[in-house]
Amino acid sequence: MNRIDQRFRQLARRGRTALVPYITAGHPHPEVTVDVLHGAVEAGADLVELGMPFSDVMADGPVIQNACAQALQHGTDLDRVLEMVRRFRERDADTPLILMGYTNPIERRGVERFAAESAEAGVDALLVVDCPADEAEDLKAALQQRGLHQIFLVAPTTTDHRLQRMAGLAGGFVYYVSIKGVTGSSSLDLSSLAPAVKRVRAVTELPVAVGFGIREPEQAAAVARVADAVVIGSALVDRLDRCANVEEAVAVTREYLGRVRGAMDAATETGPAAVEA
Repeated sequence: MNRIDQRFRQLARRGRTALVPYITAGHPHPEVTVDVLHGAVEAGADLVELGMPFSDVMADGPVIQNACAQALQHGTDLDRVLEMVRRFRERDADTPLILMGYTNPIERRGVERFAAESAEAGVDALLVVDCPADEAEDLKAALQQRGLHQIFLVAPTTTDHRLQRMAGLAGGFVYYVSIKGVTGSSSLDLSSLAPAVKRVRAVTELPVAVGFGIREPEQAAAVARVADAVVIGSALVDRLDRCANVEEAVAVTREYLGRVRGAMDAATETGPAAVEA
């Protein structure tokens, strides 16, 4: 069973909403990434999302644009990203790991090769921002052959037709983009969130994760009451940008995500104990 499916089953039994932090591979320096991933898990992350740096991150705002630029300057290519995944797996065989990125680097490497290397490294799913369901069949087939999921984004503007198309291809969970804009660009509109999540659940039995615009623990707690997972991205990346070394980056990750995890648990009345194996 894919680690993502297993993890969400465990979480459902406990009534726990998943915390899913996003980290840009190679930011603020390549030697920081693996330790930050472990720090995130230690702080209560249930899944982790690792961004593959790219020069044209069209869905991301200034914070993640800057993080990708720094990572690329440090030479963080796909080979280094996959090596980070392998190093992470040396100490953590259980936490689901999702690679997030864009089509161009994957197609340049070759879809089949990329899927095979990702599976070998220990990746569980791929989220390709600019690969909608209408164009996803080849990538989906390559990933599915190796037991990996393809995760799709759903926006407030997604039509019913596209929602139905996505539902037939998605695996792992569905990622609902809570704002009309790029990452970190505006505040979350909590009043519209519950109906939006309900709309997604009407077409799929997969868990629904909510991301974009979630900065404060109180916001994460509110989202945790209506969604199956909360994705934290720009707010964590921004904090990491100011870290001078590995120790500081890990400490910042633990402190911030620990507060988010605590607020989510309080909102859903679940305890901080680790997920059962």
